[in-house]
Amino acid sequence: MKLKPQYIQPVIMAGIMAFLMTGFITWLNLGIPANFLFLWARAFIIAWPLAALAAYIAIPVAQRLTKKIIAALGS
Repeated sequence: MKLKPQYIQPVIMAGIMAFLMTGFITWLNLGIPANFLFLWARAFIIAWPLAALAAYIAIPVAQRLTKKIIAALGS
């Protein structure tokens, strides 16, 4: 199977978003305890697959909504 950008891009985007958000939320909730990196990594490992699934669901919805908004604003 040839990998296509539309299958890879959501996984990469989800990874970046999960990395940033889990780091920020872990810091916000706990500060910087001695085991911060462990807690962040655990949250990230759980969040990334869920974020990728959410991206696969959200991207087509966002594309349709964007087209509708652009059409409504253009008329």
